[in-house]
Amino acid sequence: MAGIVRTARRRVVLRASGSGSSERRIVQTITLPGVNSRLEKYAQLVVRTGINVRAGQLVLVEADVEHTPLVRAIAEEAYAAGARYVDVNYRDPWVRRAQIAGGPDESLEFTPEWMSDRVNRAAADGAALIGISSGSNQDVYDGLDLARVGRARHAEAERAWLKAVTNREVSWALIGCPTERWAQEALGEPDIERLWDAVAHTLRLDEADPAAAWDERLNQLDERTRILDGRAFTGLRYRGPGTDLSVGLIPEAKWMAGRDTTRQGQAHVANLPTEEVFTSPHKHSTQGTVRSSMPLALRGGVVEGLELTFKDGVCTDIRAERGADLVIADMDIDAGGRRIGEVALVDSSSRVGETGVVFKNTLFDENAAAHIAWGDGISWTLGDRSVEDAHAAGMNESDTHTDFMVGCDELEIDGVAADGSEVAILREGRWVLESG
Repeated sequence: MAGIVRTARRRVVLRASGSGSSERRIVQTITLPGVNSRLEKYAQLVVRTGINVRAGQLVLVEADVEHTPLVRAIAEEAYAAGARYVDVNYRDPWVRRAQIAGGPDESLEFTPEWMSDRVNRAAADGAALIGISSGSNQDVYDGLDLARVGRARHAEAERAWLKAVTNREVSWALIGCPTERWAQEALGEPDIERLWDAVAHTLRLDEADPAAAWDERLNQLDERTRILDGRAFTGLRYRGPGTDLSVGLIPEAKWMAGRDTTRQGQAHVANLPTEEVFTSPHKHSTQGTVRSSMPLALRGGVVEGLELTFKDGVCTDIRAERGADLVIADMDIDAGGRRIGEVALVDSSSRVGETGVVFKNTLFDENAAAHIAWGDGISWTLGDRSVEDAHAAGMNESDTHTDFMVGCDELEIDGVAADGSEVAILREGRWVLESG
Protein backbone atom coordinates (compact mmCIF):
# COMPACT_ATOMS: atom_id res chain seq x y z
CA MET A 1 0.00 0.00 0.00
CA ALA A 2 1.10 3.54 -0.66
CA GLY A 3 2.62 5.28 2.30
CA ILE A 4 4.07 2.18 3.93
CA VAL A 5 7.83 2.48 4.41
CA ARG A 6 9.65 -0.80 4.13
CA THR A 7 13.19 -1.46 5.20
CA ALA A 8 15.81 -4.04 4.37
CA ARG A 9 18.27 -5.48 6.85
CA ARG A 10 21.88 -6.07 5.81
CA ARG A 11 24.76 -7.88 7.48
CA VAL A 12 27.93 -5.81 7.30
CA VAL A 13 31.32 -7.28 8.20
CA LEU A 14 33.66 -4.78 9.83
CA ARG A 15 37.32 -5.56 10.43
CA ALA A 16 39.18 -4.18 13.40
CA SER A 17 42.82 -4.71 14.31
CA GLY A 18 43.52 -6.75 17.41
CA SER A 19 46.69 -7.52 19.32
CA GLY A 20 49.72 -8.23 17.17
CA SER A 21 48.83 -9.17 13.62
CA SER A 22 45.48 -10.74 14.49
CA GLU A 23 42.26 -9.32 13.13
CA ARG A 24 38.78 -9.68 14.56
CA ARG A 25 35.54 -9.59 12.60
CA ILE A 26 32.58 -7.61 13.82
CA VAL A 27 29.24 -8.51 12.29
CA GLN A 28 26.74 -5.65 12.39
CA THR A 29 23.17 -5.65 11.13
CA ILE A 30 22.00 -2.32 9.77
CA THR A 31 18.72 -0.99 8.43
CA LEU A 32 18.53 1.05 5.23
CA PRO A 33 15.55 3.42 5.51
CA GLY A 34 13.02 2.91 2.74
CA VAL A 35 14.91 0.09 0.98
CA ASN A 36 13.17 -3.19 0.27
CA SER A 37 14.00 -6.36 -1.64
CA ARG A 38 12.46 -4.99 -4.86
CA LEU A 39 14.71 -1.94 -4.73
CA GLU A 40 17.71 -4.17 -4.04
CA LYS A 41 16.87 -6.29 -7.10
CA TYR A 42 16.41 -3.16 -9.20
CA ALA A 43 19.69 -1.66 -7.98
CA GLN A 44 21.54 -4.85 -8.84
CA LEU A 45 20.19 -4.76 -12.40
CA VAL A 46 21.11 -1.09 -12.82
CA VAL A 47 24.61 -1.40 -11.38
CA ARG A 48 25.60 -4.79 -12.80
CA THR A 49 23.80 -4.68 -16.19
CA GLY A 50 23.01 -0.99 -16.74
CA ILE A 51 26.28 0.84 -16.04
CA ASN A 52 28.23 -2.42 -15.52
CA VAL A 53 30.41 -0.68 -12.94
CA ARG A 54 34.12 -1.47 -12.85
CA ALA A 55 36.32 -1.70 -9.78
CA GLY A 56 37.60 1.74 -8.86
CA GLN A 57 35.11 3.58 -11.06
CA LEU A 58 33.43 6.82 -10.03
CA VAL A 59 29.61 6.64 -10.20
CA LEU A 60 27.53 9.80 -10.65
CA VAL A 61 23.81 9.69 -9.84
CA GLU A 62 21.29 12.34 -10.91
CA ALA A 63 18.03 12.02 -8.96
CA ASP A 64 15.07 13.84 -7.45
CA VAL A 65 14.78 14.07 -3.69
CA GLU A 66 11.81 11.67 -3.92
CA HIS A 67 14.11 8.97 -5.31
CA THR A 68 16.21 8.71 -2.13
CA PRO A 69 15.38 5.05 -1.23
CA LEU A 70 16.38 3.86 -4.72
CA VAL A 71 19.55 5.98 -4.60
CA ARG A 72 20.48 4.38 -1.29
CA ALA A 73 20.04 0.90 -2.76
CA ILE A 74 22.10 1.86 -5.83
CA ALA A 75 24.89 3.31 -3.68
CA GLU A 76 25.16 0.14 -1.60
CA GLU A 77 25.15 -2.08 -4.69
CA ALA A 78 27.72 0.12 -6.45
CA TYR A 79 30.13 -0.03 -3.52
CA ALA A 80 29.61 -3.80 -3.28
CA ALA A 81 30.58 -3.99 -6.97
CA GLY A 82 33.80 -2.05 -6.38
CA ALA A 83 32.88 1.59 -7.09
CA ARG A 84 35.44 4.11 -5.83
CA TYR A 85 32.89 6.79 -4.95
CA VAL A 86 29.16 7.40 -5.50
CA ASP A 87 28.51 11.10 -6.16
CA VAL A 88 24.81 12.00 -5.88
CA ASN A 89 23.25 15.23 -7.17
CA TYR A 90 19.67 15.71 -5.95
CA ARG A 91 17.12 17.88 -7.76
CA ASP A 92 13.84 19.32 -6.47
CA PRO A 93 11.15 20.34 -9.00
CA TRP A 94 9.70 22.81 -6.50
CA VAL A 95 13.01 24.69 -6.39
CA ARG A 96 12.97 24.80 -10.19
CA ARG A 97 9.41 26.16 -10.06
CA ALA A 98 10.56 28.96 -7.77
CA GLN A 99 13.26 29.87 -10.27
CA ILE A 100 10.85 29.90 -13.23
CA ALA A 101 8.19 31.86 -11.35
CA GLY A 102 10.39 34.48 -9.70
CA GLY A 103 13.91 34.33 -11.08
CA PRO A 104 15.30 36.86 -13.56
CA ASP A 105 15.15 35.94 -17.22
CA GLU A 106 18.91 35.45 -17.47
CA SER A 107 18.80 32.82 -14.70
CA LEU A 108 16.71 30.35 -16.70
CA GLU A 109 19.64 28.87 -18.62
CA PHE A 110 22.30 29.65 -16.02
CA THR A 111 24.71 26.84 -15.13
CA PRO A 112 26.86 27.08 -11.98
CA GLU A 113 30.48 26.42 -12.89
CA TRP A 114 30.72 23.45 -10.53
CA MET A 115 28.04 21.58 -12.49
CA SER A 116 29.97 21.69 -15.75
CA ASP A 117 33.26 20.95 -13.97
CA ARG A 118 31.70 17.90 -12.31
CA VAL A 119 30.61 16.52 -15.66
CA ASN A 120 33.87 17.29 -17.46
CA ARG A 121 35.95 15.69 -14.73
CA ALA A 122 33.72 12.62 -14.69
CA ALA A 123 34.10 12.25 -18.47
CA ALA A 124 37.88 12.62 -18.24
CA ASP A 125 37.92 10.00 -15.48
CA GLY A 126 35.78 7.52 -17.46
CA ALA A 127 33.05 7.56 -14.83
CA ALA A 128 29.64 5.91 -14.88
CA LEU A 129 26.35 7.85 -14.84
CA ILE A 130 22.90 6.85 -13.61
CA GLY A 131 20.05 9.25 -14.39
CA ILE A 132 16.78 8.71 -12.53
CA SER A 133 13.47 10.24 -13.60
CA SER A 134 9.75 9.97 -12.84
CA GLY A 135 6.74 11.70 -14.42
CA SER A 136 6.61 15.07 -16.11
CA ASN A 137 5.96 17.01 -12.85
CA GLN A 138 3.53 19.13 -14.86
CA ASP A 139 1.40 19.71 -11.76
CA VAL A 140 4.36 21.42 -10.10
CA TYR A 141 4.65 23.93 -12.96
CA ASP A 142 0.93 24.46 -13.45
CA GLY A 143 0.07 28.08 -14.23
CA LEU A 144 3.57 29.10 -15.32
CA ASP A 145 4.57 30.47 -18.71
CA LEU A 146 5.41 27.36 -20.77
CA ALA A 147 8.02 29.24 -22.78
CA ARG A 148 9.90 29.95 -19.53
CA VAL A 149 9.38 26.36 -18.35
CA GLY A 150 10.90 25.11 -21.59
CA ARG A 151 13.92 27.41 -21.27
CA ALA A 152 14.72 26.56 -17.65
CA ARG A 153 17.67 24.23 -18.00
CA HIS A 154 21.31 24.02 -16.96
CA ALA A 155 22.37 24.40 -20.57
CA GLU A 156 26.14 24.18 -20.11
CA ALA A 157 25.92 21.06 -17.91
CA GLU A 158 23.50 19.43 -20.38
CA ARG A 159 25.90 20.26 -23.20
CA ALA A 160 28.75 18.64 -21.27
CA TRP A 161 26.72 15.49 -20.62
CA LEU A 162 25.68 15.25 -24.25
CA LYS A 163 29.31 15.57 -25.30
CA ALA A 164 30.43 12.88 -22.83
CA VAL A 165 27.73 10.50 -24.04
CA THR A 166 28.24 11.26 -27.73
CA ASN A 167 31.99 10.73 -27.38
CA ARG A 168 31.32 7.47 -25.53
CA GLU A 169 33.46 8.58 -22.60
CA VAL A 170 31.14 7.28 -19.85
CA SER A 171 29.06 4.19 -19.22
CA TRP A 172 25.53 5.32 -18.46
CA ALA A 173 22.02 4.10 -17.72
CA LEU A 174 18.75 6.02 -17.59
CA ILE A 175 16.08 4.56 -15.32
CA GLY A 176 12.77 5.48 -13.68
CA CYS A 177 11.62 5.52 -10.07
CA PRO A 178 7.91 5.31 -9.19
CA THR A 179 6.54 8.06 -6.96
CA GLU A 180 3.01 8.94 -5.87
CA ARG A 181 3.04 12.05 -8.09
CA TRP A 182 4.08 9.96 -11.09
CA ALA A 183 1.40 7.37 -10.29
CA GLN A 184 -1.23 10.10 -10.14
CA GLU A 185 -0.19 11.38 -13.54
CA ALA A 186 0.16 8.02 -15.28
CA LEU A 187 -2.68 6.11 -13.62
CA GLY A 188 -5.08 8.82 -12.47
CA GLU A 189 -4.57 7.85 -8.83
CA PRO A 190 -1.58 7.89 -6.45
CA ASP A 191 -1.35 4.08 -6.44
CA ILE A 192 2.41 3.70 -6.23
CA GLU A 193 2.20 -0.09 -5.85
CA ARG A 194 0.27 -0.43 -9.11
CA LEU A 195 2.84 1.77 -10.85
CA TRP A 196 5.66 -0.32 -9.36
CA ASP A 197 4.01 -3.45 -10.78
CA ALA A 198 3.95 -1.88 -14.26
CA VAL A 199 7.54 -0.61 -14.02
CA ALA A 200 8.78 -3.97 -12.69
CA HIS A 201 7.18 -5.71 -15.67
CA THR A 202 8.92 -3.39 -18.15
CA LEU A 203 12.24 -4.02 -16.38
CA ARG A 204 11.76 -7.80 -16.20
CA LEU A 205 12.12 -7.62 -12.43
CA ASP A 206 9.27 -10.14 -12.31
CA GLU A 207 11.64 -12.73 -13.80
CA ALA A 208 13.69 -15.07 -11.60
CA ASP A 209 16.87 -13.74 -13.23
CA PRO A 210 16.27 -10.23 -14.68
CA ALA A 211 19.81 -9.97 -16.09
CA ALA A 212 19.41 -13.24 -18.02
CA ALA A 213 16.00 -12.11 -19.27
CA TRP A 214 17.57 -8.91 -20.55
CA ASP A 215 20.34 -10.84 -22.29
CA GLU A 216 17.69 -12.80 -24.16
CA ARG A 217 15.73 -9.69 -25.15
CA LEU A 218 18.84 -7.79 -26.23
CA ASN A 219 19.84 -10.76 -28.39
CA GLN A 220 16.45 -10.53 -30.12
CA LEU A 221 16.91 -6.81 -30.74
CA ASP A 222 20.46 -7.37 -32.00
CA GLU A 223 19.06 -9.84 -34.55
CA ARG A 224 16.73 -7.11 -35.83
CA THR A 225 19.68 -4.77 -36.35
CA ARG A 226 21.43 -7.49 -38.39
CA ILE A 227 18.34 -7.87 -40.58
CA LEU A 228 18.09 -4.11 -41.14
CA ASP A 229 21.79 -3.73 -41.89
CA GLY A 230 21.55 -6.62 -44.33
CA ARG A 231 18.77 -4.85 -46.20
CA ALA A 232 20.86 -1.66 -46.59
CA PHE A 233 17.80 0.58 -46.83
CA THR A 234 18.40 4.09 -48.13
CA GLY A 235 15.48 5.53 -46.20
CA LEU A 236 12.26 4.99 -44.27
CA ARG A 237 8.70 5.85 -45.27
CA TYR A 238 5.96 6.52 -42.69
CA ARG A 239 2.25 6.50 -43.62
CA GLY A 240 -0.69 6.78 -41.25
CA PRO A 241 -3.29 9.14 -39.82
CA GLY A 242 -1.87 12.63 -40.22
CA THR A 243 1.50 11.22 -41.26
CA ASP A 244 3.22 11.07 -44.64
CA LEU A 245 6.93 11.31 -44.02
CA SER A 246 10.13 10.21 -45.72
CA VAL A 247 13.51 10.08 -44.00
CA GLY A 248 16.80 9.38 -45.76
CA LEU A 249 19.44 7.29 -44.03
CA ILE A 250 23.21 7.76 -43.92
CA PRO A 251 24.73 4.94 -46.00
CA GLU A 252 27.51 4.29 -43.48
CA ALA A 253 25.25 4.33 -40.41
CA LYS A 254 24.40 1.02 -38.75
CA TRP A 255 21.30 0.03 -36.85
CA MET A 256 21.84 -0.36 -33.11
CA ALA A 257 19.98 -1.81 -30.13
CA GLY A 258 20.28 -1.51 -26.35
CA ARG A 259 23.84 -2.74 -25.86
CA ASP A 260 26.45 0.04 -25.93
CA THR A 261 30.22 0.16 -25.39
CA THR A 262 32.42 3.05 -24.29
CA ARG A 263 35.63 3.92 -26.10
CA GLN A 264 37.44 2.18 -23.25
CA GLY A 265 35.57 -1.04 -24.05
CA GLN A 266 33.13 -0.97 -21.13
CA ALA A 267 29.81 -2.59 -22.10
CA HIS A 268 26.63 -1.06 -20.68
CA VAL A 269 22.89 -0.77 -21.36
CA ALA A 270 22.02 2.90 -21.65
CA ASN A 271 18.25 2.64 -21.25
CA LEU A 272 16.41 0.40 -18.83
CA PRO A 273 13.91 -0.50 -20.17
CA THR A 274 14.88 -0.63 -23.86
CA GLU A 275 12.82 -2.17 -26.67
CA GLU A 276 14.07 -0.24 -29.72
CA VAL A 277 16.38 -0.56 -32.67
CA PHE A 278 17.62 2.80 -33.93
CA THR A 279 19.93 4.69 -36.26
CA SER A 280 20.82 8.25 -37.20
CA PRO A 281 19.30 9.59 -40.45
CA HIS A 282 20.80 12.16 -42.79
CA LYS A 283 20.16 15.64 -41.41
CA HIS A 284 19.06 17.12 -44.77
CA SER A 285 16.73 14.31 -45.79
CA THR A 286 13.42 14.55 -43.90
CA GLN A 287 10.37 15.55 -45.94
CA GLY A 288 6.68 15.65 -45.10
CA THR A 289 4.45 15.67 -42.05
CA VAL A 290 4.36 13.45 -38.98
CA ARG A 291 1.84 13.29 -36.14
CA SER A 292 2.65 12.08 -32.64
CA SER A 293 0.74 9.09 -31.30
CA MET A 294 1.24 9.71 -27.57
CA PRO A 295 1.65 12.66 -25.21
CA LEU A 296 5.22 13.87 -24.81
CA ALA A 297 6.59 14.83 -21.39
CA LEU A 298 9.01 17.68 -22.04
CA ARG A 299 10.88 19.75 -19.45
CA GLY A 300 8.06 19.98 -16.92
CA GLY A 301 5.10 20.04 -19.28
CA VAL A 302 3.15 17.68 -21.52
CA VAL A 303 2.80 18.16 -25.29
CA GLU A 304 -0.35 16.70 -26.86
CA GLY A 305 -1.48 16.39 -30.47
CA LEU A 306 1.93 17.31 -31.89
CA GLU A 307 2.28 17.64 -35.67
CA LEU A 308 5.54 18.58 -37.37
CA THR A 309 6.21 19.42 -41.01
CA PHE A 310 9.68 19.12 -42.55
CA LYS A 311 11.21 20.45 -45.74
CA ASP A 312 14.75 19.60 -46.81
CA GLY A 313 15.44 18.26 -43.31
CA VAL A 314 14.23 21.31 -41.36
CA CYS A 315 11.05 21.46 -39.27
CA THR A 316 9.17 24.38 -40.79
CA ASP A 317 5.88 24.11 -38.90
CA ILE A 318 5.10 23.10 -35.31
CA ARG A 319 1.48 22.51 -34.29
CA ALA A 320 0.12 21.03 -31.10
CA GLU A 321 -3.16 20.87 -29.22
CA ARG A 322 -1.17 21.67 -26.10
CA GLY A 323 2.43 22.53 -25.29
CA ALA A 324 3.69 23.90 -28.63
CA ASP A 325 5.72 26.53 -26.76
CA LEU A 326 7.68 23.76 -25.03
CA VAL A 327 8.59 22.24 -28.39
CA ILE A 328 9.56 25.60 -29.89
CA ALA A 329 11.81 26.40 -26.91
CA ASP A 330 13.50 23.01 -27.17
CA MET A 331 13.96 23.03 -30.94
CA ASP A 332 15.20 26.61 -31.13
CA ILE A 333 18.10 26.05 -28.75
CA ASP A 334 20.43 26.05 -31.80
CA ALA A 335 20.56 25.63 -35.58
CA GLY A 336 20.34 21.83 -35.42
CA GLY A 337 17.37 21.66 -33.07
CA ARG A 338 14.83 21.55 -35.91
CA ARG A 339 16.48 18.62 -37.70
CA ILE A 340 16.10 14.89 -37.04
CA GLY A 341 18.84 13.04 -35.13
CA GLU A 342 17.33 9.57 -34.63
CA VAL A 343 14.74 7.16 -36.00
CA ALA A 344 13.77 4.16 -33.87
CA LEU A 345 11.57 1.12 -34.43
CA VAL A 346 9.54 -0.53 -31.65
CA ASP A 347 6.85 -3.17 -32.10
CA SER A 348 4.07 -4.79 -30.07
CA SER A 349 6.44 -7.29 -28.46
CA SER A 350 7.56 -4.44 -26.17
CA ARG A 351 6.99 -5.09 -22.49
CA VAL A 352 6.36 -1.37 -22.02
CA GLY A 353 3.54 -1.48 -24.55
CA GLU A 354 2.12 -4.60 -22.89
CA THR A 355 1.35 -2.62 -19.73
CA GLY A 356 -1.11 -0.36 -21.56
CA VAL A 357 0.15 2.56 -19.48
CA VAL A 358 1.03 5.95 -20.93
CA PHE A 359 3.80 6.74 -18.47
CA LYS A 360 4.29 10.46 -19.27
CA ASN A 361 7.99 9.62 -19.08
CA THR A 362 9.82 9.50 -22.40
CA LEU A 363 12.25 6.76 -21.31
CA PHE A 364 9.26 4.43 -20.95
CA ASP A 365 6.89 5.80 -23.60
CA GLU A 366 9.54 5.76 -26.35
CA ASN A 367 9.95 2.05 -25.69
CA ALA A 368 6.25 1.42 -26.20
CA ALA A 369 6.08 2.78 -29.75
CA ALA A 370 8.22 3.66 -32.76
CA HIS A 371 9.65 7.13 -32.33
CA ILE A 372 11.70 9.89 -33.89
CA ALA A 373 14.01 12.38 -32.18
CA TRP A 374 14.78 15.93 -33.17
CA GLY A 375 18.21 17.27 -32.29
CA ASP A 376 21.57 15.58 -31.88
CA GLY A 377 22.43 12.40 -33.76
CA ILE A 378 23.98 9.26 -32.29
CA SER A 379 27.59 9.09 -33.38
CA TRP A 380 28.22 5.45 -32.48
CA THR A 381 25.80 4.38 -35.21
CA LEU A 382 28.72 5.30 -37.48
CA GLY A 383 31.14 2.99 -35.68
CA ASP A 384 34.43 4.32 -34.36
CA ARG A 385 34.38 7.50 -36.39
CA SER A 386 35.04 10.74 -34.56
CA VAL A 387 32.03 12.92 -33.85
CA GLU A 388 33.39 15.41 -36.39
CA ASP A 389 33.54 12.71 -39.08
CA ALA A 390 30.01 11.61 -38.21
CA HIS A 391 28.77 15.17 -38.68
CA ALA A 392 30.59 15.35 -42.02
CA ALA A 393 28.79 12.16 -43.10
CA GLY A 394 25.42 13.82 -42.50
CA MET A 395 24.64 13.19 -38.82
CA ASN A 396 22.86 16.09 -37.12
CA GLU A 397 24.49 18.23 -34.43
CA SER A 398 22.58 19.95 -31.64
CA ASP A 399 22.55 20.55 -27.88
CA THR A 400 19.16 18.87 -27.58
CA HIS A 401 17.88 15.37 -28.29
CA THR A 402 14.14 14.84 -27.78
CA ASP A 403 12.24 11.70 -28.72
CA PHE A 404 8.54 11.81 -29.60
CA MET A 405 6.34 8.80 -30.23
CA VAL A 406 4.76 8.18 -33.64
CA GLY A 407 4.01 4.45 -33.64
CA CYS A 408 0.47 3.06 -33.52
CA ASP A 409 -1.46 0.18 -35.08
CA GLU A 410 -2.52 2.41 -38.01
CA LEU A 411 1.02 3.55 -38.85
CA GLU A 412 2.87 1.69 -41.62
CA ILE A 413 6.67 1.93 -41.72
CA ASP A 414 8.55 0.75 -44.81
CA GLY A 415 12.21 0.53 -45.68
CA VAL A 416 13.20 2.12 -49.00
CA ALA A 417 15.56 -0.06 -51.05
CA ALA A 418 18.30 1.25 -53.33
CA ASP A 419 16.04 0.76 -56.39
CA GLY A 420 13.27 2.83 -54.79
CA SER A 421 11.02 -0.09 -53.93
CA GLU A 422 9.48 -0.21 -50.46
CA VAL A 423 9.60 -3.16 -48.05
CA ALA A 424 7.27 -3.49 -45.07
CA ILE A 425 8.90 -3.29 -41.63
CA LEU A 426 5.98 -2.60 -39.27
CA ARG A 427 2.33 -3.42 -39.88
CA GLU A 428 -0.46 -3.08 -37.29
CA GLY A 429 2.24 -2.60 -34.68
CA ARG A 430 3.95 -5.90 -35.52
CA TRP A 431 7.47 -6.51 -36.82
CA VAL A 432 7.11 -8.17 -40.24
CA LEU A 433 10.55 -7.67 -41.81
CA GLU A 434 12.55 -10.80 -42.49
CA SER A 435 16.07 -11.33 -43.76
CA GLY A 436 16.46 -10.50 -47.43
